[in-house]
Amino acid sequence: MMLLLDVGNTHTHVGLGDPRRTRVLGDFPTEAWRAGTAADSLRELLKSTRPDSGGFCSVVPAVNGSVRSTLTSEFGFEPRQLSSDTVRGVGIRYPKPGTIGQDRLANALAARHRFGAPVLVVDFGTAVTFDVVDRHGDYIGGIIAPGLSAMTDYLHEKTALLPRIRIREPRSVVGRSTEQAMLAGAVHGYRGLVRGLIQELRKELGARRLPVVATGGYARLIARKMPAIDEVVPGLTLEGVRLFLGEGVG
Repeated sequence: MMLLLDVGNTHTHVGLGDPRRTRVLGDFPTEAWRAGTAADSLRELLKSTRPDSGGFCSVVPAVNGSVRSTLTSEFGFEPRQLSSDTVRGVGIRYPKPGTIGQDRLANALAARHRFGAPVLVVDFGTAVTFDVVDRHGDYIGGIIAPGLSAMTDYLHEKTALLPRIRIREPRSVVGRSTEQAMLAGAVHGYRGLVRGLIQELRKELGARRLPVVATGGYARLIARKMPAIDEVVPGLTLEGVRLFLGEGVG
């Protein structure tokens, strides 16, 4: 059984994989790697399961040493790290491959394996990222925009009267309270942003067929009422780590 980790800016997502499938277990704060409590969090999520190998992708270089040492001491194996130097199964045609977020490469690998090429991934994380695999099966770049929480939190932090809101489906486009008005702007506005960027990418790529797969925390909410998104795959990044580690990489 393979331990799969996606180390993000806010949370570390944890899964288990075998040669055929990925199982998402949950997450814990990435700060736990710095605080020395990550092993406890892993034990809680894994329960009695003892993985015999594992790997990770990370966008927080400062904790990578802790990830390696924790997994080695806790489980007795040296984890493999997905990067532009180690990834297989998707090509890279990008000026500075080392600057690509490792989670974005994992997403590209998993999306290509699932949908073929070309394919577009939209990942709703701390930032929303759009990642493009072209018809040759090469990662060629994408788009980075502020995440949904980042936008609403910014409004709360920079204004005196706007509250921090819990993001959910708004009742109407016309807000009848400050909170409902913020929700309408956030959710409907964000759908407009995503829809517009997908249209621009389709136009620039000239692709008749461009499957769009969404992942990340707000993927299901935003994909609702958006036919442009073909499928929501919550564990897409972990799936990419599994493919990187396993035999299924083509």
